Amino acid sequence: MKLSKLLLTILLSLFLSFPSLQAQTSFRVMWYNVENLFDTEDDPKTDDNEFLPSGERHWTGKRYRHKLQQLSKVITAAGEWQTPALVGLCEVENDTVLTHLLTRTPLREQHYRYCITSGSDVRGIQVALLYQRDKFAYISHASCPVRSAVRRERPTRDILHVCGKLVSGDTLDVFLCHFPSRSGGEQETKGYRADAARTLRTLCDSIHNERQTPLLLLMGDFNDTPTDKNMRDVLGAQPFHKGIQPADGKASGLSLYNLFADASLFPYPGSHKYQGEWHQLDQIIVSGSLLGTPHRPVRLLPESIRLFAPPFLFAKDKTQRGLRPKRTFYGFRYEGGFSDHLPLLIDLECTAILPPPIGQPLCLAAIPRWQGQSRRQIPVPVR
Repeated sequence: MKLSKLLLTILLSLFLSFPSLQAQTSFRVMWYNVENLFDTEDDPKTDDNEFLPSGERHWTGKRYRHKLQQLSKVITAAGEWQTPALVGLCEVENDTVLTHLLTRTPLREQHYRYCITSGSDVRGIQVALLYQRDKFAYISHASCPVRSAVRRERPTRDILHVCGKLVSGDTLDVFLCHFPSRSGGEQETKGYRADAARTLRTLCDSIHNERQTPLLLLMGDFNDTPTDKNMRDVLGAQPFHKGIQPADGKASGLSLYNLFADASLFPYPGSHKYQGEWHQLDQIIVSGSLLGTPHRPVRLLPESIRLFAPPFLFAKDKTQRGLRPKRTFYGFRYEGGFSDHLPLLIDLECTAILPPPIGQPLCLAAIPRWQGQSRRQIPVPVR
């Protein structure tokens, strides 16, 4: 009996002396403006006539299917050894195109689910998030209307907010945006983008007021560069640089850092080329809580910040110099390419105490309480 107790004591001591089992997992995030991903069906509620078989671009089933395969190729290639856990998309028409992208291309093997906005854009284009459940356990999402203090002539696309839990047990709040374009003039349209930036900041601040150090991930086509007033002053996104020591907490306020503010780090000085000039209109922004020491359970890997720019995404720029993104249409000439924007990539590192079973969702925490912001709740079509 004494020997049994002694053995039990020794075994218990050995067990308690070992640290908790932990696993470092890489978590890739991708943002991509896919440029006019329309189906071939007429939607009487939107102006999609240009992208119909009888429309100006002769948008046939063959061209549509080719576009889906091209986008699948980009997303798969961006993942390298595994596809990105989160893929933010803009300029997608509806649920149909996302369902086809995830079921009629090689992406069907990656088990993505999706969320999409329900905004009132004139052309019907929306913002969406693809996510893999084993790495991002869905909690909730909302299609958030952009608020304005003055009456605007045209509606602004909604902001998509998706909340999920990571393998570390931490909650990640993701905001996906497609701010109003510069069509009609940069100065003439900047007020629309200021409304969107102000709304986005309000959404972020509301989460920060609820939780002391929330993990916030913002990505989108902001149609402004990182140095423009709407990004620096209205949204309050500071330039990120390696070695930065963020002050993030209730006392110091919410700090946001623009990971794509330094164009010198990338092979091209922007994600979009217009009239021979590159502009960094696409950006990924994070809260200071995702920066810092390696001991944090979820953190950004700074060396992973990059434009995804493999050679197959480019065509020779015959009207300007150098290369340009290979588009589906160059003007009205069908080119059969990908998009007029380049994708963005970052990696997060998550520390999982116990990895989740393959194919099983993680335990979900209570959905946080929201105050002061009207949201339009919409169902998740794919589960």
